[in-house]
Amino acid sequence: MQSLITNVTALEILDSRGNPTLKVSVTINNQLTASASVPSGASTGSFEALELRDGDKKRYLGKGVQKAIENVEKHLSKVVIGQDACNQRKIDALMIAADGTENKSKYGANAILGVSLAVARAAALASNQPLYRYLGGTFANLLPCPMINIINGGVHADNNLDFQEFMIRPVGAKTFSQAIQMGAEVFHHLKKLLKAEDLNTSVGDEGGFAPNLASHEQALDLIVQAIQEAGYRPREEISIALDCAASEFYNDKKGSYLERSSKEHIAYLSKLCSSYPIDSIEDGMAESDWQGWTELTSELGASVQLVGDDLLVTNPKFVRRAIGEKSVNSVLIKLNQIGTLTETIECIRLAQAHGLTTVISHRSGETSDTFIADLAVATFAGQIKTGSVARSERAAKYNRLLEIESQLGEVALYRDSNRCRHLGRCPKNKSL
Repeated sequence: MQSLITNVTALEILDSRGNPTLKVSVTINNQLTASASVPSGASTGSFEALELRDGDKKRYLGKGVQKAIENVEKHLSKVVIGQDACNQRKIDALMIAADGTENKSKYGANAILGVSLAVARAAALASNQPLYRYLGGTFANLLPCPMINIINGGVHADNNLDFQEFMIRPVGAKTFSQAIQMGAEVFHHLKKLLKAEDLNTSVGDEGGFAPNLASHEQALDLIVQAIQEAGYRPREEISIALDCAASEFYNDKKGSYLERSSKEHIAYLSKLCSSYPIDSIEDGMAESDWQGWTELTSELGASVQLVGDDLLVTNPKFVRRAIGEKSVNSVLIKLNQIGTLTETIECIRLAQAHGLTTVISHRSGETSDTFIADLAVATFAGQIKTGSVARSERAAKYNRLLEIESQLGEVALYRDSNRCRHLGRCPKNKSL
């Protein structure tokens, strides 16, 4: 029996920053209904698909999404109602064609994505399968290595750190549940250290601590100490990942990073990697500095995962350019940067086909929706970035992955060491 879409509705809800976003519900055969909520970013790439906001300053300071809701219910619903929900590629293509713009500005990427994800979830429900199994098939069993945010900076926190995220990666764990345990223990030891130094232990947008610190090095020193005091070996068991969000502090006219030239900035990142157990850097260079990215990858790419976010915006066009210019060795994947599930999976497959690692990512403005947890398992991504172990909208994704691991039982694998084969400092997991 076909799983025909019979109704589509949308609701304005709040995200984790108190801003409006969409929750879209799709009904199949007038019987089964599934929903999906859409996240929102603060640090955004210039070429991301358009997030449609109302612009009415008298309502939610202009950030309302009533126009996007109207587009879901009056326009996109007409496109998808009557379609078989199991035909995800066709449905996404129909919505893209109906919008007709390169960046989904007619109906809004938030409206289109909400429908796209709700359709997938409804189809999984109709097929009586968990979402990861419906999307990934019977062999989907790889739990991702979490990149756990424990110190926030940049536009995600009201402190003086320029780098946006300082994360830990439990690369030595044998299971996902052990990885979460390790991350939580380091998080709490870091909190003790901050309190002992009379530093602020409030958290930023993504749940990491947001103290004022003298330098990036001080943040890294505290993290290394927290790893050790939690009883783990830096680098061998827990490594450090950075999200520099370099576009936020890049001076395009001068071509400089905080008064450093591109070459000096690369030298600074290289020095940090030599001094600390850093094995992953996201957005080390600005989105417009393609030459800088290629030089960074030439300098560090053999030993450090260099993740393109603002540079690539989950867009196959930019990923292909990065492959050609050898600008990155990893791609960050954000559903709302491109606007449909189909295009997101195409981007993942393109990256993986060319030997690039992939990191499934949340946004700073999140909801309790756990779609990306299932997506990480379904696509064998191997890594997920979804904030700290604190804040319920972040923990929800980790808790969903714990559920998936439990459902998979003995066939569950954690952190495919082959996906880190190009990273000389990435230790192999003996459990695989």
